[in-house]
Amino acid sequence: MASDDPYESAPRSVDGSSAVSAQAAARALSRGPMGAYLIAGIAVGLLFIGWLAFYFLLFMPRGSIG
Repeated sequence: MASDDPYESAPRSVDGSSAVSAQAAARALSRGPMGAYLIAGIAVGLLFIGWLAFYFLLFMPRGSIG
């Protein structure tokens, strides 16, 4: 692609320099992927609540197998 192509890269300016400084990028990435951890935690929590609901509402009323 040519450097004057407007679809080359969204975060780069026309002259090819990065729109974010190295210090700003390091500061933004210093805490890690907190949003991914939050969404994964919510998904695991919902899965566990669903498992408990199946256990107490479906399996417990039937009693023991033997």
